[in-house]
Amino acid sequence: MTKLASILFLAATVVGCEKSPSKLDDIGAPMPKALQIDSAAAATADHSGSVEDRLTRLENEAAKNREALAFLNQVYGQQKAQMEAEEASEPAPDAVFAVPVAGDVKAGMVEGPATAHVTIVKAFDFACPYCMQVSDLMKELVSEYGGKVRVVYKNLVVHPDTALAGHLASCAAAKQGKYLEFKKAFWEKAFTPYAQSRGAESDKMGKDNILAFSKELGLDTTKLAADMESDECKSLIQQDMQELEAFQVGSTPTFFVNGKVISGALAKPAFKKIIDEQLAIAEKSGVAGADYYEKVVIAKGEKKFRSKKAPKPT
Repeated sequence: MTKLASILFLAATVVGCEKSPSKLDDIGAPMPKALQIDSAAAATADHSGSVEDRLTRLENEAAKNREALAFLNQVYGQQKAQMEAEEASEPAPDAVFAVPVAGDVKAGMVEGPATAHVTIVKAFDFACPYCMQVSDLMKELVSEYGGKVRVVYKNLVVHPDTALAGHLASCAAAKQGKYLEFKKAFWEKAFTPYAQSRGAESDKMGKDNILAFSKELGLDTTKLAADMESDECKSLIQQDMQELEAFQVGSTPTFFVNGKVISGALAKPAFKKIIDEQLAIAEKSGVAGADYYEKVVIAKGEKKFRSKKAPKPT
């Protein structure tokens, strides 16, 4: 079994990782014959007789097709309502969302320098295979842009029974200055074996295994265990989830690149295109990289979700 094949079995359980079926999927069967409009008969309609005779025939045909037309109008109405609902849930393409990062940066859940002009916020869950797949990509981007890009990690616990211990431990590891080392080890020593066993080895995601591999990282596991239970770490995770809720983030991974939202994982070239666009804007602004996110994205960005159907605030 390849690594990719073995971890993707969880994809269907990850919110936002699988497109929900359309409510109209059950209308795929042929329309009942009684409801079908006979196009061939319409093409060879009888035009003989008086105006009154022809009008009577038209009225009779309309009566026959009334039920079919009502059915088609119903389907159209459902499709229109579904499209409007989708548009209402999609972010406005011109929106810049002011996603708070101060708490996560202070906690040490960041990769890259504070002087970076571009901040990528990654909302992730420790039981999401796609979050793991883009983990190395984030590190590559930070490295390749040579100090111009940083990644701030925000906790979005989609699967609390499976992933919460990992999120709490990552906060605890950050207190000892080893957040990135812990995160990498968790993907390799906790989530990967759990996924490869198709969930059978659920203990790999638990506290005992976390403490075991954390000791290998040189962490003080007594302090780590205590901090995992601390109100501070619990509050940080809850705060992250509340802050993301304001922007209607309900799936992982979700990214914000200087406030521009990206739902789901992208290929590296697509990420770089967005980063390059935002980097050009930031560097042209004249605002120092260390100040750009707070002074531009936070200060001027939108504080809550706006859909593509909603007007831009003035």
